[in-house]
Amino acid sequence: MFSISTLLDVVRIPPSLFGTTLKKAAVNILKEKYESMISADLGYIIMILDAKVDEMGKMIAGDGGTFHKVEFDVLTFYPKLQEIVLGEIVDITDFGAFVRIGPTDALLHLSQVMDDYLKSDVKSGMILANQSGRTLKVGSTLRARITAVSLGKAASMGKIGITCRQPFLGADAWIAEEIKKSGSDKGKPAKEAEVEAS
Repeated sequence: MFSISTLLDVVRIPPSLFGTTLKKAAVNILKEKYESMISADLGYIIMILDAKVDEMGKMIAGDGGTFHKVEFDVLTFYPKLQEIVLGEIVDITDFGAFVRIGPTDALLHLSQVMDDYLKSDVKSGMILANQSGRTLKVGSTLRARITAVSLGKAASMGKIGITCRQPFLGADAWIAEEIKKSGSDKGKPAKEAEVEAS
């Protein structure tokens, strides 16, 4: 889930940036410190949106820089358990696929794609279903549910697991088929729908 959060910090403006505006200098320093950072509380910090810098700074003996309090807004992405996300497959591996959701990649393990025997063909960048004939390939877009999130403090990268093994999840074409199938069964009597299903 994307959100905007407001944070507080103290920024050291070095003498080399004294020629630029205070706000621009502070934003540049905040970008270096926070952008692309992963926080257990906030998730993925994508970018600094705006900053209010206290014009009255402090100096410390022996340091040529000035220290200013800053209140700033950041755009974040925090993946939540059970959240439905849209993504695009960016890599196929022997054990599944990596799906780009927001600013990061989530793992779609072969066991979580569908109820079918699956084969991963890394060379051609495809996952093939044995019985249904359905395929997933690099560039396919899909809808999935988040099943695991690990954004620990020590982790340099977060880990996210997703599944497509539920109704109306999976590749866009599969979902369209399910919707069409469920819509066509609504108008028929129960016996006709049962006969077609068997």
